[in-house]
Amino acid sequence: MGPREDLEARIAALARTGDIEVIPMKSVQEQLALIPKETTIAVTCSAKFGIQRTLDYAESLTQAGHRVRPHLAARQVPDKAYLAEVVEKLQRIGVKDLYVIGGDAEEPEGSYTSAAELIEDLSTMDHGFTLSVGCYPEGHPKISDEALFEALQQKQPHASFMVNQLCFDPKVLVSWLSSMREAGITLPLRMGLAPPISPAKLLDLSLRIGVGTSVRYLSKQHGVVGSLLRGRFYKPEKLLGQLGEALVSPGMHIDGLHIFSFNQVQATVEWQRRVGGSR
Repeated sequence: MGPREDLEARIAALARTGDIEVIPMKSVQEQLALIPKETTIAVTCSAKFGIQRTLDYAESLTQAGHRVRPHLAARQVPDKAYLAEVVEKLQRIGVKDLYVIGGDAEEPEGSYTSAAELIEDLSTMDHGFTLSVGCYPEGHPKISDEALFEALQQKQPHASFMVNQLCFDPKVLVSWLSSMREAGITLPLRMGLAPPISPAKLLDLSLRIGVGTSVRYLSKQHGVVGSLLRGRFYKPEKLLGQLGEALVSPGMHIDGLHIFSFNQVQATVEWQRRVGGSR
């Protein structure tokens, strides 16, 4: 195969095997059955719904035969004793993967203020989880780039891969990832990607989770926000294609997708089947 065929094959494989993230809201429950059993489901953990809601969904999905990757927000964990309880619960229900984040709670419940701090305590426990951590190609509104890099260095020895927050600018993503590789960050990247959903929902939720810079970038591109995600402009596979050689380069280590469904599960699954085919 030539370079273009290699890229197209890589996009199809990534789409086919991508993880799907859901928000544990009652409105998504009936849609979960649409997700193939082979697809890992990531369950978010927010200050609004709390850790217990995430654990409940993780248990239900595991019992239904799914591989589940619950999020655990450090700022919602009051202490190490509670962390041990969460670990025991996840082990008991058969969870094998855990995504540790700092979380968006304004005030921490206890002493944990970051994912790195919680992971340090987690490393003293015989948990057996495959750990994943977050990263921020466009930066974080409340954390300096230097602090983000230092945190990623701290988390790297304990994690198996990292997941980036949404980024709609392929040049920014490739530049950031290149700089991380040069600086010694070797964690494989599961690229955060939005599915083809309504522009209103994407804009609303993107601003809430801190990717406003990327949304503003798009807004300058000839009014594309109005047609974003309607199939006329934004297509996830097109964004992947714009990564070019970086997507197939072994040195860049982009080895999977983390699809932020925003609970638009049907649209997400249909996109995976259309672009990637059956698993």
